[in-house]
Amino acid sequence: MKRLTTAGVHLFLILASVVSLFPFVWMLIGMTNSSSDILKGRFSIGSKLMDNVHKLMEMTNLGAASWNSAVIAIIGTFGTLLLSSMAGYGFEIYQSKGKSRLFGLLMLSMMMPFAAVMIPLFRMFSDMGLLNTPTAVVMPTITTAFMIFFFLQNTKSFPRELLQAGRVDGLTEWQLFTRIYMPTMKPTYAAAAIITFMNYWNSFLWPLIALQTQEKKTLPLVVSSLASSYNPDYGIIMVAIVITTLPSILIFFLLQKQFVQGMLGSVK
Repeated sequence: MKRLTTAGVHLFLILASVVSLFPFVWMLIGMTNSSSDILKGRFSIGSKLMDNVHKLMEMTNLGAASWNSAVIAIIGTFGTLLLSSMAGYGFEIYQSKGKSRLFGLLMLSMMMPFAAVMIPLFRMFSDMGLLNTPTAVVMPTITTAFMIFFFLQNTKSFPRELLQAGRVDGLTEWQLFTRIYMPTMKPTYAAAAIITFMNYWNSFLWPLIALQTQEKKTLPLVVSSLASSYNPDYGIIMVAIVITTLPSILIFFLLQKQFVQGMLGSVK
């Protein structure tokens, strides 16, 4: 019975893996075929990869779009990790009378849809002269209620004895945070980095509104423009999608072990 259960679990995991990987495999195969072959449902490696790459380079400014996405994702990730971890650390470590009420209001902000604040954000950044800049894309989500909550929950397992020992040694509160808390919470930072990087890298709606010139477009916007043309070339679109997907996959596999530890809330 135990062997049968184990075999059933393995079979389920294999099927789930196949279903999960199939779209990416389809993209890899599709990028080597022409648009007509993709529409016909051809599921074999073709010989049009270099042609598709060459056409993509001619039709789009892929280098500028990649740079724009990288700048937004990297700056946004570092800013979010720093500010959200400071907020989560402060909510959990320090005590104050209005802390619970303030945190409750912060959690309520998660219920507000982005569509409700989209127009006010546009007006605000327009009045500040920041539209069409990476700042306009990064600032609205530089701290989120979810990420602050994520760090707060993981900080609950942080050993307070380390802070007490640091205070005895004469460390300031900022030094306690940077020299003790941050190194100890590396798995949490890794998990948050993956989530945040992917959110910024794949962000579409707000960059579509805030970035108004072709020179400032990010990779998701470039892919969208290719797909919305009158006669889309699906081979070129597949190449663009694979290029857009690779950085997120690379980041995940580099931090995979720390990601699992961080999601489980482990502290070493």
